[in-house]
Amino acid sequence: MQSIGKMMERPLLISAILEHSADQFGQQIIVSRETHGPLHRYSFADMAKRSKQLANALSSLGLKAGSVVGSIAWNNYRHLESYYAVSGSGMVMHTCNPRLHPDQLSYIINHADDEVVLFDSTFAPLIKVVAPHCLKVKHWICLSDKANTPAVEGVDVKNFDDLIASHSPTFHWPDLDEKSGAALCYTSGTTGNPKGVLYSHRAIALSALSTCLPNVLSISSQEAVLPVVPMFHINAWCLPYATLMAGAKLVLPGPKLDGASLYELMESEKVTISAGVPTIWMGLIQHLEQNNLKFSTMRRTGVGGSAMPRALIAKFNDVFNVDVRHGWGMTETTAIATMSNLSDSEMAWPTDKRHELVAKQGKSVFGVELKIIDEEGTSLPRDGVAQGELMVRGQWIVEKYHKADTTALVDGWFPTGDIATISPDGVMQIRDRTKDVIKSGGEWISSIDLENAAVAHPDVAMAAVIGVKHPKWDERPLLLIVPKPEKSLDKQDVIDFLSQRVAKWWVPDEVIFVQSLPVGGTGKVQKNDLRLKYGSIFTE
Repeated sequence: MQSIGKMMERPLLISAILEHSADQFGQQIIVSRETHGPLHRYSFADMAKRSKQLANALSSLGLKAGSVVGSIAWNNYRHLESYYAVSGSGMVMHTCNPRLHPDQLSYIINHADDEVVLFDSTFAPLIKVVAPHCLKVKHWICLSDKANTPAVEGVDVKNFDDLIASHSPTFHWPDLDEKSGAALCYTSGTTGNPKGVLYSHRAIALSALSTCLPNVLSISSQEAVLPVVPMFHINAWCLPYATLMAGAKLVLPGPKLDGASLYELMESEKVTISAGVPTIWMGLIQHLEQNNLKFSTMRRTGVGGSAMPRALIAKFNDVFNVDVRHGWGMTETTAIATMSNLSDSEMAWPTDKRHELVAKQGKSVFGVELKIIDEEGTSLPRDGVAQGELMVRGQWIVEKYHKADTTALVDGWFPTGDIATISPDGVMQIRDRTKDVIKSGGEWISSIDLENAAVAHPDVAMAAVIGVKHPKWDERPLLLIVPKPEKSLDKQDVIDFLSQRVAKWWVPDEVIFVQSLPVGGTGKVQKNDLRLKYGSIFTE
């Protein structure tokens, strides 16, 4: 019989992260761009006090443990206070994606049973549309001071600062079960209604710990971290928790995510680490190149949400001396599940070979296991060649969707819907989504690899590939391109460029030039929209 360890048992709680940050790093700074423009600065200790005021205010509104509080908000300090006040007091923080269709947004607010919704003034027009359909919501609270709180026709709007002002900065956080729900996030709903993932305190704390590790983002009190990834997207990859846990300076960009604004904030606040999706970084790099700028303090950036083009990795690494940490995760994995990070020996590889490795999604972080399976459910070899559906399990992986009666798992593993390879040394590479794989004449075409090849063209800003029905080949790839400003491209230029870089049958039959691509709230191109618009181009 195994002996039982004789160690203390203390729950892993969101409130414990807040108390640790205030006790050990109380004077560390949080810089936040307000929705109406100016920068706001205060300390971890100040943030903890206001979080307790908010916890008392929510209690005064009749909320209790288990109540759900929604947010439709940017990355700013009031949103951060809400993260800790809501979860710390035993309620559930439900971060809503403001870029969902109003019908989908109403659906998730109702499905989650939100009693209170916190929103930034930017989204007042959206609140006007959804509020009549969200009858369970008792209070709509604008994350602002009184002067910048808009009136919303038909909605009784409370002001955040006035609401908390009269409440005590003393609050005794309850001793919760670490497995109780802390935060709720819904999938993007590209197929059917969005599905909710209810994160536990334990899952968030462990995921945040892993984010701090040297082989992930290496966060410490010596760093200044700017999460560009929205706080409504998988808890900003746990960065609002990891930064406070590690004592790092936290810089929140608010609504201004254009290249010029991000660069100015990075430079003025001496940011060393950032994290976001490739579309954001494309805009930032474009700003730097057009204005002949360099980074003075930026050392590394986490990238996820969609595949990072190799050409963009090369720009960051070779031109701007910024280490790219390319990772993978999804709503169902709480945050980061894999991360590409070069070993000491790999750092000595030739430049192109290093970029090729970083372009893959990397190795699983501790606490997460991966495997790939074929259509019959048989495990495939980790040889870097075999492709199959990526399956994942671990300490912060979903087991059941919110309010679902049945498990989301298959034989104890979560099926991601991603097609991937895994190398003998554990490096995972996403090849495609199961619904995005293009099968043409019996041959598979990776839309991701084809997009990356197109973006490598010096005059291409963005690219998207979809599979569309074809009378002869079943499906053929259609390539949509956004040219860089003031650059002129034609179809043959692109075809010739790709013909030297991909297999012959991969070369798209048609290239369409557009001013922009439909991008969702997580930075991913909305391919369903493109399929609806262009899906019959070869059969008309």
